[in-house]
Amino acid sequence: MRLAALLSATAIAFAMPAVAVSAQEVDRVAINRIIDQGFNHSEVMETAAYLTDRIGGRMTNSPQMRQAEAWTAQRFRDWGLSNVRADPFEFGRGWSVVRASARMTEPRVLDLRVIPVAWTPGTNGVISGDVVVAPMTSAGDFGQWRGKLRGKIVMVTRPDTGGEPTEAPFRRWTAEELRNPETYRQPTHAAPSLDRLRETEFALRLDAFLAEEGALAWVRMSAREGGLLHGTGYTFRVGATPTVPGLELAAEDYRRLARLAKTDAAPKLELMSEVRFHDEDVNAYNILADIPGTDRSGEYVMAGAHLDSWAASDGAADNAAGSAVIMEAARILRAMGVRPKRTIRFALWNGEEQGLLGSLAYVDKYVATRGPLGDPDLDALPANRTWRSRWPIQPREGYGDLVAYFNLDNGSGKIRGVNAEGNVAAAPIFEDWLEPFASMGASTVSLRTSGGTDHVYMQTVGIPGYQFIQDPLDYGSRLHHTSIDSYDHLRAEDLRQAAVILASFLLNAANSDEPLPRMPMPTQPRPSDPFAY
Repeated sequence: MRLAALLSATAIAFAMPAVAVSAQEVDRVAINRIIDQGFNHSEVMETAAYLTDRIGGRMTNSPQMRQAEAWTAQRFRDWGLSNVRADPFEFGRGWSVVRASARMTEPRVLDLRVIPVAWTPGTNGVISGDVVVAPMTSAGDFGQWRGKLRGKIVMVTRPDTGGEPTEAPFRRWTAEELRNPETYRQPTHAAPSLDRLRETEFALRLDAFLAEEGALAWVRMSAREGGLLHGTGYTFRVGATPTVPGLELAAEDYRRLARLAKTDAAPKLELMSEVRFHDEDVNAYNILADIPGTDRSGEYVMAGAHLDSWAASDGAADNAAGSAVIMEAARILRAMGVRPKRTIRFALWNGEEQGLLGSLAYVDKYVATRGPLGDPDLDALPANRTWRSRWPIQPREGYGDLVAYFNLDNGSGKIRGVNAEGNVAAAPIFEDWLEPFASMGASTVSLRTSGGTDHVYMQTVGIPGYQFIQDPLDYGSRLHHTSIDSYDHLRAEDLRQAAVILASFLLNAANSDEPLPRMPMPTQPRPSDPFAY
């Protein structure tokens, strides 16, 4: 999940008016059984440990991700779920890190903290060279560095002075924060910038410039303090692989080099990056599994979390936590032997970290697609780049079958409520569903919209898709995409609570007499400011 989206997903309670919607009766006897199974017989931490300690970071199409795909599918089968399948969509190249190192050799010897940038090539052994601090954020910056980079290791981030944290890194929402009313935010719309969609990705333009100039490698500064590393990169498409090695240095190490570069003791670096590309199969796979419904003629409810992660650590909070909760909810309901009216489908998405690609592929294939833009160059771009600009929405045959989708992707924190995503008709129903869990800390229903994760494309075509509100813990402060996102930061009590609530929501949605109310089918909006230039 993207960090900016996490901030928008920290929803605050909205004061709900009375709405003329009949409440769905909650089966509290079934909830008692869910609580028993989820708290007294939980397997959620064993699942999380296997995904993190045993498999590790799960980059899309990497060998670790292939192992995770196979293992999670088998666990669903072991628990007795039906129609377990790996559903393919086109992605691109696999990539994995073997090892990497960095060392300053002049003016003194010092080991540095480093990680390769995803989908950049290795160094083919140890390389050594002088550094040049050449900040570049757009193609307009290239001119001032032309002719100055040959044989150099190029530091492409503008160094800053850093800063110390002013808030505790670990926190839970207080009762006051969850009670504080939040004014409804009207959506804003503007005409899409087709010129911006046509722009070539800067990462590839930078790579071409550095290769032309004869640079040995490039390094960037980590976006976080405290020695944390990320290694995120997005040049995964076949035929669009960089040729110059790229690495990320810890912020403190990067700034030291930058300071020395302004003295008469300019630094020299040794770099080594050994990586592997995996081209055996360009498809990525969503893992899907069902508890079959007994009636309702093909209708289903769905819960999902993304299984993929970055490679800097084990992808625990982002998002083995959510994946383990999805799997645990499936195990709970299957162990209870439930026979829901509607089918309950569980999804472990792939390619979320590269742009919600797995959930978008599912929507595009089974739920609804969008009309082409009519420009061959734009229509050739990846779907996630142009999706919101394409009209009209064209429902597929199964559009009406998917009646609700629930998503987990805010780390290891306990569920404190749910974002109703502006759906005033669904909000009072969620209040009823949460009532049995108020003593567990979950009672907030917010009308705020949340973004940046796999319910988004459901919402864009009118499917009721919802993200739960979770305690932030240290997700945004130090775990999100970083080198310390390991099992140690997961909270067992929180994950057990989340699995119990998710299982309850799914059973309520599957058995309710009426499906959750939908928002109107989206149509092309008028610009919020019709006079904007």
